[in-house]
Amino acid sequence: MAKLFILSAPSGTGKSTIAGKLLQQIEGIRKVITATTRKPRPGEREGVDYLFMSREEFEKGIEKGLFLEHANVYGNYYGTPKDQIERNLREGYDSLLVIDVQGAFKVKKLYPDAVSIFLLPPSLEELKRRMVGRGYRDSNAQERLSTARGEIPCARKFDYVIINDFVDKAVEQLKSIILASRCERENTLKNLRNLLHNEELIELVEGGECYVKET
Repeated sequence: MAKLFILSAPSGTGKSTIAGKLLQQIEGIRKVITATTRKPRPGEREGVDYLFMSREEFEKGIEKGLFLEHANVYGNYYGTPKDQIERNLREGYDSLLVIDVQGAFKVKKLYPDAVSIFLLPPSLEELKRRMVGRGYRDSNAQERLSTARGEIPCARKFDYVIINDFVDKAVEQLKSIILASRCERENTLKNLRNLLHNEELIELVEGGECYVKET
């Protein structure tokens, strides 16, 4: 059974970097490409990093119900295309959704079984340093830092919390969450015949009697 994983964090925490490295190391998962009306940053590619749309195109997409959720963030629209998640679920691929905090809550409400992961910076000072390093002017960095102060307490509402002090460590922790989730009892039992190819074992797991009596 394919699962939906939601990776969220304040702007500048490194969620896109973490997601990119994860996708190189684990099979059976696809990143959901977010649509946005903001301009591409240096090095960003259409259909890889984002789906870049004009404001008019995005608003038409809203009218047609193309987005699972959408929001206006710092003056630009961001939205999650429905069709990508539906296709992944249909084809048996896990989905990784890299999204802001308000979007994460909207998606979790629609997909209660989704696994939500919050990425924390090691400190607010480090977060500001990363923002400035990405080219944000001081005024923009202060605005985003102020927003981050309101988003960080939301970590308590996520299923998992990872501190991004070292990128490789954060990637390993995220990978561990995904692999462990794939082995959850309900997920494994629903998909047993695709995972096991021994009928005797399948019959024992599905219909055998556990000799240990529960107390």
